[in-house]
Amino acid sequence: MDQGFAINIINRAVFVALMISTPMLMAGLVIGLIISIFQAVTQINEMTLTFIPKILVTVIMLIIFLPWMTTTLLDFTVYLFSLFPEIGRLLY
Repeated sequence: MDQGFAINIINRAVFVALMISTPMLMAGLVIGLIISIFQAVTQINEMTLTFIPKILVTVIMLIIFLPWMTTTLLDFTVYLFSLFPEIGRLLY
């Protein structure tokens, strides 16, 4: 197996991981920003105020995007299994 082949697989794996995690991370980022602005305006500096909304939004986004995430992971897994003959050919 040459380096380009391995780098291509790793590159695609990292891209899939980033693509799958993006909806939940972005939702947490937006909610965190909104709560931070609310805390700055009202001068309420309670640390626990940020955790519960972020967790709830992350769980909601996970429920919404779970079918898409599962399909994306399944497609990547099928892609990896389709590479087995080529990997076997390159190794022997």
